Amino acid sequence: MARFYLIGFTVLLFFDTIAQCSFKLTAIHAEPLAMSVDWLIRVFTNPWIYISIAGYVLTFFTWMTLLKKAPVGPAFAASHFEVVTVMIASIWLFHEPITLYKLIGTILIVSGILFLALAESQLAKQNADNHQ
Repeated sequence: MARFYLIGFTVLLFFDTIAQCSFKLTAIHAEPLAMSVDWLIRVFTNPWIYISIAGYVLTFFTWMTLLKKAPVGPAFAASHFEVVTVMIASIWLFHEPITLYKLIGTILIVSGILFLALAESQLAKQNADNHQ
């Protein structure tokens, strides 16, 4: 089961990170932002928008598959690890800086996910011990 979660959340993060970065690439290529037909044409003639949409569709199906088996609380927290993966991808793709606040936020997100996973593991162990 642990391998299912590891592979599933890795795939989820991959698709979600692709979708987020593709949206940013679409926004960059569609500049300047304007509520006009020309802007809509720039958006929808850019291949990144379709990669982004595909990323979100694949993220949705991966998430639904994970939710069949994963506990909702830790799964929801782990799904937010995408904030970290998008930040890392943005450093590489968009040359965005790592700031102290981003680093602190990353540490807090990862810590929160780990604490929820440990709590869920401990709860599952207690339930198993109570049923014996």
